Amino acid sequence: MGNRPVKKYKSGNFSGAIWMNEKEHEGAIVGFKSLTLTRSWKDKTQDVWRNEHINFRKSDIPKIQAIMCKLHEEIFLADEEEGEKDE
Repeated sequence: MGNRPVKKYKSGNFSGAIWMNEKEHEGAIVGFKSLTLTRSWKDKTQDVWRNEHINFRKSDIPKIQAIMCKLHEEIFLADEEEGEKDE
């Protein structure tokens, strides 16, 4: 296995990558996929780009989607009720 992602996606300052990994399980080498979500931003005080990474397993995706859906609903419904505009 190389150290390059199998697939990459980007949207604005966010990117995601799928990685192929290997581990030993019951005496055999098995492959599994993991995910990395990255957020990039420019640190204006030092004039450098920064990245923060978070890694997930495939089984984490439905949990993350459920949480993000609820957060999305809450923030947009609250903004509409309060008459706020997107920043």
